[in-house]
Amino acid sequence: MQYRTFGSTGIQVSALGFGCMRLPLLEDKVTVDEKEAVNIIRHAIDEGVNYIDTAYPYHNGTSELIVKKALEDGYREKVYVADKSPMWKLEKESDFDDILEEQLQKLGTDHIDFYLLHALNRERFEEKVVKFHLLDHMKAAREAGKIRHLGFSFHGDLQTFKDIIDYTDQWDFCQIQYNYINLDYQAGDEGLHYAADRGLAVVVMEPLLGGRLANLSDHVAEEFSKEKTAVEHAFDFLWNQKEVSLLLSGMGTRQQVEDNLVYAGRSSIGMLTEKELAAYGKAKEIYDRMSMVDCTGCAYCMPCPFGLDIPELFKTYNLYGLRGKEEAKVAYDKFQVRSDACRSCHKCEKVCPQSIGVSQVMKKIAQLFG
Repeated sequence: MQYRTFGSTGIQVSALGFGCMRLPLLEDKVTVDEKEAVNIIRHAIDEGVNYIDTAYPYHNGTSELIVKKALEDGYREKVYVADKSPMWKLEKESDFDDILEEQLQKLGTDHIDFYLLHALNRERFEEKVVKFHLLDHMKAAREAGKIRHLGFSFHGDLQTFKDIIDYTDQWDFCQIQYNYINLDYQAGDEGLHYAADRGLAVVVMEPLLGGRLANLSDHVAEEFSKEKTAVEHAFDFLWNQKEVSLLLSGMGTRQQVEDNLVYAGRSSIGMLTEKELAAYGKAKEIYDRMSMVDCTGCAYCMPCPFGLDIPELFKTYNLYGLRGKEEAKVAYDKFQVRSDACRSCHKCEKVCPQSIGVSQVMKKIAQLFG
């Protein structure tokens, strides 16, 4: 395992962090396979991963409980734990402290190493962080030893990202969506450098854009060397940059863990040649022309009141852009509840980190495949 300095904290973290949002599931595709999840988390730790990331809503609130079990038997002392305060659940100032206490109990620990305000955008920054004086609460929790380092994860526009960073000198780190496609999306490349230049560690989420960069179309894939997998190409783009403190991978199988450990072991800053870097630019141009909707499959939109599997429908829509209508139509026809069942209730749109106009896209899908 390769290690990197975490911003100005001086802490050494593994280049690969374990994201606990996409743990292995049982046959119902909803319930986490707890035994296997514990096994693969521990295996990653045994091989040098020392950063475990979870959050209040992951896996319908069970992710933190599974992390607790994975970190029993001495594993807690081997890792740094990152967890997040769910902004959407804070209705009054005291909710922050109550939820933090709940999370400490669920994790079975007396402190959380890296604590984030979850999925900030302009509205949550103004209506939650500022209005409820959350920085004061975070600092008080730090003084009490309940959290060690203060941060936030982000899904908003670049100017909001800068404003949040400049709001206080107490931030130790931030977490952004970033990959070779999302260079000018949300915080993007400029935001990455803006944060790093101010001494913040930068954790990268969605390095595979919800898995879409793991399964490239032939048109995109042909820009890259066949000596590496699509996943390794995506990860190397990030590890090449000194501003990236670590990348999170939501690993759901033991094979994914094994592969990612190998890739992390090969990683280093400045590892890519000019020719290799140029390939990413060409791949992005092709990908941007073919992509239909910027869904990462996080499933914050689920469940849908009308029974739509929104992430899977979007995946089928993107399949149309990547591989053509015929293949996508075959996939679409397998849905029992199709996009025309959408009733534009906008429930999903209120929680979508990508700010997708879901109801409008569903109309386009229905028209395309109707």
